[in-house]
Amino acid sequence: MGDIPTTFTGWVSFLVERFGAQFAKGTVTTLEIAFLGTLFGCLLGFLVGIVQSLTVDQHSSPLMRVLVKGLKAIVAVYVEVFRGTPMMVQAMVIYYGSAQAWGIDLNPFISGILVLSLNTGAYMAESVRGAITGIDPGQLEGAYAIGFTHVQAMLRVVIPQAFRNLIPQIGNTFISAIKDTSVLNVISVTELYFIGRGVSSAYYRFFETYFIISMIYLFLTFVTSRLLGIMEKHLDGAKDYELVVDDLAEVA
Repeated sequence: MGDIPTTFTGWVSFLVERFGAQFAKGTVTTLEIAFLGTLFGCLLGFLVGIVQSLTVDQHSSPLMRVLVKGLKAIVAVYVEVFRGTPMMVQAMVIYYGSAQAWGIDLNPFISGILVLSLNTGAYMAESVRGAITGIDPGQLEGAYAIGFTHVQAMLRVVIPQAFRNLIPQIGNTFISAIKDTSVLNVISVTELYFIGRGVSSAYYRFFETYFIISMIYLFLTFVTSRLLGIMEKHLDGAKDYELVVDDLAEVA
């Protein structure tokens, strides 16, 4: 018992030294789920956003009108359900419900990615829809004029511009996903918070354990936000360019 620390800093050092490997494993799992959940969620959000932006006119066939209305109804229900319920409840329903209702034994890690992807996709869908509607309608009309279909115009003209406008939103979504993975401990995903629960119960040092975890979360979100800021500045280009009027006059 003489090796047991008696101070706060002593306990923090002791827990880091003794359980550092577990903390590192939980951190890696957290980043993996956050990255994959954000990636798949954004792809799903763009797909839903495209469906929400579909239009039909008087020249469309009755089958096409019914199909578009049906797709819009499905994605509207999906968005409302996942935006209107807590992610913790969604995780319980998907993980335990799939086993009880359909006999599907999902891996907790896969379930965590699925839940985060569906949740992220529902929130990104509204952002994507806003970004798409914010693009100048003249660009979409121009794409139609040169023979593009709606899907081609979306993929080649509108979506690239919408994606550029959504980069800050995607970055913030990833940062939120890092923190939101903590709720997945309810389905036994061995992410950082789940590891912390086990470590804290070993010596009943809850304050020191969750202090360590909070510092890890803070480090992850701080570094991510700074990297995203650097990427945004790089995409914006240089701010100190000079407009050469003489060259423009010669070209004219």
